Amino acid sequence: MNKTLAILFCAAFLFDCSGGDGTTISATGTIEATEITLSAQSGGQVKRIIADEGQLVQAGDTLLIIDDTDWQYQLDQARGGYEMAEAQFQLALKGAREEDLIQAEANFKNADDDLKRMEDLYRAKSVTEKQLDDAKTRFTVSQQIWEKTKRGLRKEEIDAARARRDQTKGLFSSLQKKVSDCNVIAPIDGSITKRFVEQGELAGIGTALYRISDLSLMDITIYVTEVDLPKVQLNQKAVVTVDAFPNKEYDGKVVFISSIAEFTPKNIQTNDERTKLVFSVKVKVPNPDGTLKAGVPADVILHAAKR
Repeated sequence: MNKTLAILFCAAFLFDCSGGDGTTISATGTIEATEITLSAQSGGQVKRIIADEGQLVQAGDTLLIIDDTDWQYQLDQARGGYEMAEAQFQLALKGAREEDLIQAEANFKNADDDLKRMEDLYRAKSVTEKQLDDAKTRFTVSQQIWEKTKRGLRKEEIDAARARRDQTKGLFSSLQKKVSDCNVIAPIDGSITKRFVEQGELAGIGTALYRISDLSLMDITIYVTEVDLPKVQLNQKAVVTVDAFPNKEYDGKVVFISSIAEFTPKNIQTNDERTKLVFSVKVKVPNPDGTLKAGVPADVILHAAKR
């Protein structure tokens, strides 16, 4: 789940909000990096650690391997169940085998011939009525078997076979994913800022494994007064500077303007500043070379938007 790195200086603070000519807004905030906590999706013993803290990773890189032995056993069992259900479904679609049809037809013809002979013998009073009834019963049964064999399974039986096949396929696919998830991969480009497990430890499903920070795009939250708020617009350009590189300017833009006023953050020391109502403004700054660091104060200048 995405979240922003905790602001090391407690909050961004108001700084010289308006320029002398009223055309610029200057403020200071703290640089923040978007981070995610990567958790285990398959449980097992940590077999091998590949990536460590401080390492830069790219999306798709393997970071850690969890022992998948138990999951493989379950996967093999699920594969057998799925293959059996698939075979039964295919048999249901194809219907009876040719030899079964031939046998059913032969039984029916024999029963038909026997019934005709019994009817002739009964008229000649050579057999009893019970013998004739037995011949009629054999004829009816063999006829039904032959008809059923020709028709194959009913639609409901085929649907039931399909449902069993789909059910076992779902379990098989789920276990395939569990095995695949034992190879923990980076979901984003970034820097590993924390590793939570050691090799040999048992990681359950949901156990935190790594914290990864996306340093390619940084956030800075500043605060402006109600008077200066009309001068700020979404996508407005911003100029960002940091003390470490006083002669370098970073281009940013406004991506969020709060619609709810709040008191100036507590780290503002004077009572006058602490009682002001301000609005938070978030500025995004590309950081392709990685020179901007999370937790570092930064100065932001916004040229007042024209209304």
